[in-house]
Amino acid sequence: MTSIPELHQQLESMRPALFRFAMLQLRNEAQAEDAVQEALLAILEKPGNFAGASSLRTYVTGILKYKIIDSLRAAGKEKQLPVEDEESEADLIDSLFKKNGHTVETARAWGEPDASLSQKDFFRILEICLEKLPAKTARVFMMREWLELETEEICKELDLSTSNLWVLLFRARLRLRECLDLNWFANKA
Repeated sequence: MTSIPELHQQLESMRPALFRFAMLQLRNEAQAEDAVQEALLAILEKPGNFAGASSLRTYVTGILKYKIIDSLRAAGKEKQLPVEDEESEADLIDSLFKKNGHTVETARAWGEPDASLSQKDFFRILEICLEKLPAKTARVFMMREWLELETEEICKELDLSTSNLWVLLFRARLRLRECLDLNWFANKA
C-alpha cells in the first residue's frame, strides 16, 4: 500500500489532467474544480478503499466520473453553448466521402484495438483528440460514451433533439477516428 505522502504526491500529479477532463464535461471552472476536489477528497478520506486492482489514475477517474454526473444533474439546465461553425463541419465531413457514399480513403487496419486500449499513451492521444473536437461535440461524446448517460438525459441536459444528438455523436466518432488514425494507428503500422 502506498503511504499517505506518496498518495498525496500521486494525486497532485494527476490533478491537472483530471481538471482538464472535468472542464471538458462541465464547461465551468468552478464546477470542474469542485468535482476534482470532491474526487480527490473521497480518496484521501478513505485511502484503504483503493485495493490496487486497477491503476490509481483509473480509480480516481472512475470516482471523478460520478462526481461529474452528480454535478451535471445538480446544475439542472446548462447554458446553451455557442453554435459551432456548421458550414466548416459539413465541409470536413463531405471531404471524407466520395459521391457514392464510400470513404475517400480506406481506413487503416487498427491491429489489435483491445491491446491498444490498455496502453497509457493511447489515452493521452485520445484526450488530445477529444480536445480538438468542437466543445459541444466532445461534451456529447463523453456524456454518452464515458459517463454512459442515457440519450434522454443528454438531450434534456443540453436542450438537444434526439436527431441532433445522433448527428453530434456521428461527427464526434468520425473526427475521433480520423484523429486516432493519424496520430495513433499510423504510428503503429
